[in-house]
Amino acid sequence: MIDVADIRRKRLLHRARYRGFKEADIVIGGFAEGALPGMSEPELEAFEAILSLNDHDIYSWILGASEPPANVDAGLIAKMRAFDASRRA
Repeated sequence: MIDVADIRRKRLLHRARYRGFKEADIVIGGFAEGALPGMSEPELEAFEAILSLNDHDIYSWILGASEPPANVDAGLIAKMRAFDASRRA
């Protein structure tokens, strides 16, 4: 039987890994690799919404160079900020 949630996670992982510039690919893709398996449905929806936004904006929010707008899930951005891409094995 096809697991729709698993397919969605794989699609989101692919979108997170191929953002348009290498730094975003590493940070957003690395975060997604570790976090997607444990995300709830609302978190998946929030992450999907974030991935639909401008790469440079997302990267800026993760770095803390700017704050995300109110319509972006600040809790998920905080988790992405806490992710340490340099600690990936």
